Amino acid sequence: MLTIRQDIPEGLLELEAHELHKILDGPTLFHLPGKRTPALFISVLLHGNEPVGWNAIRYLLYHHQNRELPRAISLFIGNIHAAKHHQRRLDNQLDFNRIWNTGDTPEHLMAQQVCDEMKQAGLFASIDVHNNTGINPHYACVNKLDMTFLHLATLFNRTVIYFTRPEGVQSLAFSEFTTAVTLECGQPDNQQGVAHAIEYLTACLNMVEIPSSPIAKNDIELFHTVATVRIASDIEIGFKEDGLDLCLVDDIDHLNFHELPIDTLIGWQPINRDIVLRATNEQDQDVSDSFFRLDGAALRVRRPVMPAMLTRDTKIIRQDCLCYLMERITLPNHSSN
Repeated sequence: MLTIRQDIPEGLLELEAHELHKILDGPTLFHLPGKRTPALFISVLLHGNEPVGWNAIRYLLYHHQNRELPRAISLFIGNIHAAKHHQRRLDNQLDFNRIWNTGDTPEHLMAQQVCDEMKQAGLFASIDVHNNTGINPHYACVNKLDMTFLHLATLFNRTVIYFTRPEGVQSLAFSEFTTAVTLECGQPDNQQGVAHAIEYLTACLNMVEIPSSPIAKNDIELFHTVATVRIASDIEIGFKEDGLDLCLVDDIDHLNFHELPIDTLIGWQPINRDIVLRATNEQDQDVSDSFFRLDGAALRVRRPVMPAMLTRDTKIIRQDCLCYLMERITLPNHSSN
C-alpha cells in the first residue's frame, strides 16, 4: 500500500486534502532533505476529515520551495481515499490511527513498514497532526511521562493529555524509538488550528535539541486518560428524539474539558435497562459503574471527571467512541517555579 518518494510531485502543494487522490495513489512517505538531521517525522490525514496537518505542512513546503528546509522532514500522508469523501475512514477501511500495532492486514503491514524504515533511519521527533469533531481546546498528547515528550507537548499548549489507550495509534508506536506527540488542533473549519500548527511545526523544524530539564509547574496542565467510553453498534443514539436507546443532552460537546461535578446529566435511556454506555480502563476492564449511574431514566456521572472528544456527530461516535474520561495528575519531579 505504501509509496516512498524523495520529492514533492509538481502541483501537489496546490491541492486541498480532498484532491490529493488526483496525484497520489495512496499512503505516501516523503523523505525531504534539510540543513539538520535526523529528520522530523510528520504524519497527516490519518483521518480523512482532518485536513489541518496537510494544510499546515503544504504551507511550510510551499514557502521553502526555493530554499532549504531548516531540518529534514519525513512526511507521511495517510488516508487520501477517505479525504476525497471528507470522511474519517471509509466503511470498508480500518482506522488509519489504529493500525500501528501488530496485525496482518494490508493496513497494518503498511504501518509497520513506515515504523521499520523510520526506526532504522533515526528521527529527531514524531508529530501526528489532527483535528477533532467536538468543541475542544487545542492540546497535545503524549504516551510517556518523559521530560522530552512533555517539553515538545507544552511547546504547543500547556494543556497536555497522557494516554496509553487506545492501542494502535501512531504516536504510541513511535514513542518506542523517538520523542512523539499528537496535536489536536480543534475543528476542521477553524483556521486558527492551521495557523497554530504552522507556528508549532516551524518552531520544531528550527529546534537544535529538545530540552530534557524538569517542566516548571506553571507551564503544564496535565491530564491522564483513565477510561474510554463506547456505545455498542446495536444501540440507537441521537438527540431530541423519542424511542432511542440513548438520547444524549443536546449540548454534550460543550462538556469537553470541563471538570464535571457528580450527577452531571449526560442523557436519558429507557428505565429498567442496564447502562448502555461502556467505559473501559487502561487494562480494558469494564468500569462503567465507576463513572455512570442511572437516576430513573436519567444517565448521570457518578464521580467528578473531565471528558474530551465528546461530539454530536453520531457517525464519529460509531466509528470511534463517545468520549475519553480524564483526571488531573501532577508530575512528582517537575520544577517548583
